[in-house]
Amino acid sequence: MRKIGWLLFLLLALFFSRPLWEEHAAKYVDLSFLEPVDEWINTIEVTHYLNEAKAYWKEIKNEPTTNISSNQQTLPGGGIELDQISIGMKKSDIEKIHGNAKRVSLNEYNLVWHTYHEDYQNFMMVSYDSKNTVNAMFTNQPSQSSFLGLDLDSTRDEVLSKLGEPIKKMKKGNIIYILPDTGEYDLFLIDGNYVTFFYDLHENNTITAIQIIEESVEKNHSTTFGEPSEELMKGFEFQLFDLTNSARVIRGLSILSYDEAVSDTARKHSDDMAIHNYFSHENLNGLSPFDRLEEDGLVFTYAGENLAYGQTSSIFAHEGLMNSMGHRKNILSADYRNLGVGTAFNEDATPYYTENFYSK
Repeated sequence: MRKIGWLLFLLLALFFSRPLWEEHAAKYVDLSFLEPVDEWINTIEVTHYLNEAKAYWKEIKNEPTTNISSNQQTLPGGGIELDQISIGMKKSDIEKIHGNAKRVSLNEYNLVWHTYHEDYQNFMMVSYDSKNTVNAMFTNQPSQSSFLGLDLDSTRDEVLSKLGEPIKKMKKGNIIYILPDTGEYDLFLIDGNYVTFFYDLHENNTITAIQIIEESVEKNHSTTFGEPSEELMKGFEFQLFDLTNSARVIRGLSILSYDEAVSDTARKHSDDMAIHNYFSHENLNGLSPFDRLEEDGLVFTYAGENLAYGQTSSIFAHEGLMNSMGHRKNILSADYRNLGVGTAFNEDATPYYTENFYSK
């Protein structure tokens, strides 16, 4: 539509400037062929396409690193709070409620997730700004208290009914990204915060997790992915491990033990896929996950592997895996006792994730 608008804009500019050039051109060219054009111009909705061209020009001239465009107005949230934690809350006050963080790890925003839980119950990840106040938070175990009148039993239809249409696009740098409408998550701008509702496709599309990012944090993150580093790689690995255990515990399953040796095997596979530009459980030498575990001297009675690629964070990777039945079965299997996680980045900073589950 925009291309058509621009084309018509140029045609209209030529049409309305005809008094300036028509007399001179007529000396050399028979302009009778323009008569049908005159009739056509008179039939089109000129104002509509001029407005279309004007709107597009206004959008593309915005400052790329300070503007995030969407088709949604900020919604009133009446204060955003998850399990007694709210944006702008002081770290010292949170620690009075949840104690010290069980883990700190880098995330894609170049911020640090502080992970709070009691044996993976009451699981929360919280980020702080330079003043030690909350600027981001995530939970896949929302409490019984409602969030904007919504709770874990609320469905996607109920979310949309209450909050309206979600954001469809975001501008990152010079690129406008169209957000996928897969039904797995929706993004809203509420009280100056970007709120993502994740849904469980296998549990009646009910809310399964909520992420809240302060608007200024998102604006300062002008790229799609995080800046690759050893620290971010380890951050993604530990976050995916913790998310997996939190999903298991709330379903009555045992906590998996972290295995560094298996993580090395997983990491090598992620790195191999990133370097050689493929995505498969079988590597380019024809080795399966079980072959690779055995090649590294690991003994197991049960084993399984999950792969993810291209998700911006371990949160999105985990939620996507939970909505894929085969991967979900690995995450929620009672047969496994150990888990290794390995991540890597390709030359475009795109992350690859590998999870290797096993029991000895």
